[in-house]
Amino acid sequence: MSNLSHITDSLNEAQRQAVTAPLHSVLVLAGAGSGKTRVLVHRIAYLMEAHRVTPHEILAVTFTNKAANEMRSRIEKLRDVPIQAMWVGTFHGLSHRLLRMHFAEANLPQTFQIIDSDDQLRIIKRIHRDMNLDEKFWQPKQSQWFINHHKENANRVSHVVVEARDHKAKTWLQVYQEYEAVCHRAGLVDFTELLLRSYELLQKNENVRSHYQQRFSHILVDEFQDTNTIQYRWLHALTGHQTCLMAVGDDDQSIYSWRGAQVENIRHFTNDFKHA
Repeated sequence: MSNLSHITDSLNEAQRQAVTAPLHSVLVLAGAGSGKTRVLVHRIAYLMEAHRVTPHEILAVTFTNKAANEMRSRIEKLRDVPIQAMWVGTFHGLSHRLLRMHFAEANLPQTFQIIDSDDQLRIIKRIHRDMNLDEKFWQPKQSQWFINHHKENANRVSHVVVEARDHKAKTWLQVYQEYEAVCHRAGLVDFTELLLRSYELLQKNENVRSHYQQRFSHILVDEFQDTNTIQYRWLHALTGHQTCLMAVGDDDQSIYSWRGAQVENIRHFTNDFKHA
């Protein structure tokens, strides 16, 4: 083993324990400002230096593109070598990458287009007009929330159960169904669809799933408390029997609770990932 002082000497004792933890799944909980992201950066450098893990075998997930770029830059500075082969990005960015590489298996056209929240809302408004829904009573943003909420919970139209007497939910479900049809015909993929479609790809296609489970021997996730249901399932699908998953988070805060983040995912971690 080479000299690891440049990786470990600047860490406090708790950080050092996390960075040098045995090679199995690890959940690191710490408060704001305690250096959680720093732990991930040094953990990746430690894996490559001490255990000869190649960048090709590492997947690192962040919540913003800025954080992803900073993480890559800090790792390269610490290791003094380029790490282009390592996948570093947001859940959406990495899902997009998967779908571009496996568009046919994901039942998408090669030229599929990404639409943002404003584009999505415009489509929903058009559907409302086609369905003769009065905007005073049927606000497009409510339909948008309904669609994204169910996608974030991995619910396609066929999986959504509504009460027969719940006229509002039944109408929202009709909007959801028509929205899916419009996007399918036009080859459009919204942000939540990126995650749901890539999760379904991994879940249903054993060859694709096995390929990435075997490739990524180490998966590292920042701000784990901010993951929602579909993001958690996406991670679970990528994690094979031999994969070491390290998640860092703060179980006292979630800045994305408004968009479905499940702090409970922290509590599920030790049950769902063996030997954590």
